[in-house]
Amino acid sequence: MNVLSVKGLCKSYPGFSLQNVSFEIKEGTIMGFVGRNGAGKSTTLKSVLNLVHMDTGSVVFFGLDLKEHEGAIKQRIGYTGGAVNFYKKKKIKQIVEITKSFYENWDDEICGKYMKLFSLDMEKTPSELSEGMKVKLSLVLALSHGAELLILDEPTSGLDPVSRNELLEIFRHLKAKGISILFSTHIISDLEKCADEITYIRNGKLIYTGHISGFAGEQGSLEEAMVQYEKEGLHEKFADERV
Repeated sequence: MNVLSVKGLCKSYPGFSLQNVSFEIKEGTIMGFVGRNGAGKSTTLKSVLNLVHMDTGSVVFFGLDLKEHEGAIKQRIGYTGGAVNFYKKKKIKQIVEITKSFYENWDDEICGKYMKLFSLDMEKTPSELSEGMKVKLSLVLALSHGAELLILDEPTSGLDPVSRNELLEIFRHLKAKGISILFSTHIISDLEKCADEITYIRNGKLIYTGHISGFAGEQGSLEEAMVQYEKEGLHEKFADERV
């Protein structure tokens, strides 16, 4: 079963456009959404969540069309745009109380377990946390209402190597529990450690979506494949400019 199906997604801004982006995520899998900074990863994720309105295309979660069932769908997914940077001066326990009011299936017991697992002190404020701990807090808020799919925008950006590895291990733990994950990144080594599938966009265009082994192809490694894809994109740009 697909937990997410995106078809023909287009979104245009002055000087940039997403062009016919399509991909699917199967239940219980981790998909890395990869591309250089500015490739359109954040715009795609925000469009998928209807945080920005797409121009054309369709988005279906759990077999439900987003346009018709947005409220019900968002009860079943968790989203984070990185570290928690709102309510910087409020204590974590206050942030939890505010967040839980939005979700019908919030589970205080699960929230407490993840707080303990991630060594988060409910009496602290986000301003007192490291970037890695802020990301972990955002994950707790996403997981405590029984999310079946996590959509994470650059969750490892700005983290030190140890914190990144810890977070990727958490992803593998969540996958083992049947939770699907879509996370964007420009750090290729993160994908090699946990992703099952990859969707790659370049300058707003879908270049590849499928199993991670297919992306590496003859290059043998994801990083080498990424470099080759980017070289092809540069050659195309130069060719267009000559025309």
